[in-house]
Amino acid sequence: PHMPPPLQPLAAAPACARTLADLLVALSAARALPKGQQLHGHLLKGGHLPAVASSHALLAHHLLTFYARCSLPELSLRAFLDLPAPPSPAAWSSLISSFAQNGLPAAAFDAFRRMLAAGVAATDRSIPPAAKAVAAAADSSRPPLAPHALHGLASKTPFAGDVFVWSAVLDMYAKCGNLADARRVFDEMPERNVVSWSALIGGYADAGMHPAALCIFRSALEEAVQVNDFTVSCIVRVCAAATLFELGAQVHARSIKTALDASPFVGSSLVSLYSKCGLVDCAYQVFSAAPERNLGIWNAVLIASAQHGHTSTAFERFTKMQNAGFRPNFITFLCLLTACSHAGLVDEGKRYFSLMKEYRIEPQVEHYAAMVDLLGRVGRITEALDLIESMPMEPPDSVWGALLMACRMFKDADTAAIAAKRLFETGSRSSGAHMLLSSTYAAAGRHVDAALARKAMRDAGIRKETGLSWLEAAGEVHTFVSNCRRHPRSNEIYNVLEKVGKKMAAAGYVADASAVVKDVDRDEKCASLGYHSERLAIGLGLLIVPEGVPIRVMKNLRVCDDCHNAVKYLSKCTGRVVVLRDNRRFHRFEAGLCSCGDFW
Repeated sequence: PHMPPPLQPLAAAPACARTLADLLVALSAARALPKGQQLHGHLLKGGHLPAVASSHALLAHHLLTFYARCSLPELSLRAFLDLPAPPSPAAWSSLISSFAQNGLPAAAFDAFRRMLAAGVAATDRSIPPAAKAVAAAADSSRPPLAPHALHGLASKTPFAGDVFVWSAVLDMYAKCGNLADARRVFDEMPERNVVSWSALIGGYADAGMHPAALCIFRSALEEAVQVNDFTVSCIVRVCAAATLFELGAQVHARSIKTALDASPFVGSSLVSLYSKCGLVDCAYQVFSAAPERNLGIWNAVLIASAQHGHTSTAFERFTKMQNAGFRPNFITFLCLLTACSHAGLVDEGKRYFSLMKEYRIEPQVEHYAAMVDLLGRVGRITEALDLIESMPMEPPDSVWGALLMACRMFKDADTAAIAAKRLFETGSRSSGAHMLLSSTYAAAGRHVDAALARKAMRDAGIRKETGLSWLEAAGEVHTFVSNCRRHPRSNEIYNVLEKVGKKMAAAGYVADASAVVKDVDRDEKCASLGYHSERLAIGLGLLIVPEGVPIRVMKNLRVCDDCHNAVKYLSKCTGRVVVLRDNRRFHRFEAGLCSCGDFW
């Protein structure tokens, strides 16, 4: 049979090298790994690598970038070593970028230091990836003064006023939590771009400083900054965290006008926004309409389904996600375990927990906490304690807190004491843990122990976290604490709750005073229960939220058993739908029933 002639060694002419370099650039843009590796082999056989001539150095440099874009930083290093000595500043910058962009911050910063030690000056191409590496490093592995040292070095280069360099430094400070330094850099910048604005907004958002993030965003709009999908995503996340539905909806509308809603990053933030504001159907609509999906938006819709009790929907979406070719990560499994926990599905939870190993994902403390929560919710407290004792790492306060919550639900005072002791040994100063222990003793009728638990909290100088509930209506957020009379319409709120309370009593509602920790008579206990913060917020909702519109209330603590039962009766007696989000999950009360099935 006729055989094709063997490949001839490639000519070493600069024109040929330029053609091959252009080909490598095209393969890099397409991330065409197999074809790029074939070309790499061809270059080795043709004698172009290791590089000796300047034209060959160009090929090695483009090969370095190719492997970086294909997420193979170790092969980028091999290409770097094939360069003629000494490597150029551009080659060092590409190597640092390869490590920084592929999750190897320590290697990136080490390469940056080796570059400086080799006498190569920092440039506008090497400082940004070095800043990215410092920001991405774990707090424990990052040298304490690394951000300030890099900032000082950048200040001494000719690129001190460069907007890209300064934006990278600003972003580094923001991601390291040094917001004062980030703001100082921002204020001193002679020129700003969308990256500068987005970095500062993202820093405030990640730190939970929502008013500051919103203020910077408004300033950006006033200065006609063309915000990008990252900026919009940050602001939507702020609205979601603060449950600012109306503002979030306005940002959503703006993103539609600018076509930024097509970004999967904006889409995932919008799914979270509507879910956290109690409008899960809107969250599902955003997901269904998303033209492009990434793992983030899949995880967002999974956790939305889990938090709203749509367990079967969560499982179905997980299967569709796998069929779409997405590989689950540790967040995906945390969503699934949360769904199982909220539905009490122990066998399914154990199956997903075991499935993590098939994807080579080691369970983290969050996954163990979810499993302890799942076992505890169904009363398998001994099994939950055994799981904690088998953990390969030291159980943190979140794990012991999940066990303590289960003990409160099932009035297991003895195990609660063990869990509380171990939790306090972690150094936790959580007021919630002390109050859970106290209420567990009270529920078990051990009022002396309950009083001692409260005294221990006072002696430790720990103050009880104030229970807050809030309702957003007509662009205003109304916040309440228990037995609060500071609201301008307090008299009306108390009157409407009293009237509804009579209807509830006639329908069969009886207050459950067992959770009241103070050893007082029943009438006083019932009086303290009747005006918890969430009931006051719902009372205002009855006054100002139009008929046919759900009353949406948020609460920073777990809703107590009695309030949960009371709101069911309230929804039945008033015909209103109440959506209540506590720190555990969403509850949709309608016609005397709750979407959680009394399991939360």
